[in-house]
Amino acid sequence: MKHLQEFLAMGGYAVYVWSAYGLGLVILVWNVVAPRRRERQLRAALATRPTRRPQP
Repeated sequence: MKHLQEFLAMGGYAVYVWSAYGLGLVILVWNVVAPRRRERQLRAALATRPTRRPQP
């Protein structure tokens, strides 16, 4: 148990290390979520857009 506590404390730099890991994880998740969200918005906008009819 003591080794785990030492590991989690990161030699006194735990706040900096774990916040860097957390921020990195947030960025990675955002890089997956944002494009999917934008794609859904674009598809919805295109679905409601009137289609152009060819000119005779």
